[in-house]
Amino acid sequence: MLIDTHVHLDAFPDCDIEAILDRGHDVGVGFVICAGTTVASSIRSVDLSRRFHPFFSGVGVHPMDISKPLTTGDYQTLAELASNEPKVIVMSEIGLDYMEGMPDRAWQFTAFREQISIARALNLPIVFHSREAHQDCLRVLKEEKGYEVGGIMHYFQGSLEDAHQVIDLGFYISIARPIFRLPHLQEVVAKIPIENIVIETDSAPQPFKKNRDNWTEPRYLRPITEKIAELKDMDIDIVEASLFQNTKKLLSSQWDIVTQSVPNS
Repeated sequence: MLIDTHVHLDAFPDCDIEAILDRGHDVGVGFVICAGTTVASSIRSVDLSRRFHPFFSGVGVHPMDISKPLTTGDYQTLAELASNEPKVIVMSEIGLDYMEGMPDRAWQFTAFREQISIARALNLPIVFHSREAHQDCLRVLKEEKGYEVGGIMHYFQGSLEDAHQVIDLGFYISIARPIFRLPHLQEVVAKIPIENIVIETDSAPQPFKKNRDNWTEPRYLRPITEKIAELKDMDIDIVEASLFQNTKKLLSSQWDIVTQSVPNS
């Protein structure tokens, strides 16, 4: 079974989601975890998780979407969603983004720390975003004891040194489609232990791609897994089993919820 640890299917219209999940199922995708990026998208992700069995949710506010300081009410809503909805199984997507034009860094820091606190209080793994902010992300996770719940550095594209720092802090490296175009990432994947890797697609609508068939969907987990096996010179079945066990370990505190919705998990 393949598990997509990070998607944004909430951004698709309802009428598309079942077909997207079915196409994933056809290549062995057992379930997906949809990230929240705002309070509103977190609410929508949770709603979708109620309607689709192989669909689980994260809640969180993405650093790119912090257009103003988050309020006490925002944090309370996220905490209530995470504590009251059984299919919320991660705190996602949170973190820091230092790309030019991104929101005020002080707002980002506060939001990151507060959401880590929610994750720790509710024993939820943390799925974090880091762009041009790796050292500060890892520092905040260390200071706020995010390692107590662990989690994932999502859509990893960093160096081998970055990967070792993430792993040493107790987090997994999540590999997506950049593995096909970034030689340095291929080298990282070849060198780090398979026990430290999970996979994702970061699926979201891609209208800039003229051919709808080329939009990234959970079904692309299959070629991602095959590429990992090729780079590590491992049997594909062993790689798939390892990735599954890694994700199960990551979600160990939530796995009973998973088994209730996903047969043979």
